[in-house]
Amino acid sequence: MLNAARRALVEVRAIAAADPLPPFVARTGGVKGKRDYQLWSEKAVEVAGRKRDEVYFAGLIVQKGYVGFYFMPVYTHAEQSAVFAPELLALLKGKSCFHVKRLDEALVGHVDAALATGFGLYRERGWV
Repeated sequence: MLNAARRALVEVRAIAAADPLPPFVARTGGVKGKRDYQLWSEKAVEVAGRKRDEVYFAGLIVQKGYVGFYFMPVYTHAEQSAVFAPELLALLKGKSCFHVKRLDEALVGHVDAALATGFGLYRERGWV
């Protein structure tokens, strides 16, 4: 199962590298002892009345038996979950974490659509 999780991380990183969502900055090494990949907007913004120098968008963390897909737009924009495909929504295990155990073409499409929608929401708020 861990090999499948690692393979999913590699595939999703390849998708992000092939079709980057500027102006996000990719980071790794943010989670001690785990393989991770994160996308941040390094723009001074105000979120929930608090000023920030950057804002988290999405990330992946290889966990035991799955890859955690952490997607902040679903947390900051609660209505976001209404646009998810049922196959993706079934993987939501908390407010903003999806547990991905198997990655197929359909799920890649659903993740890609969620990223595009989330990017639009961030752009509307001036966060990117």
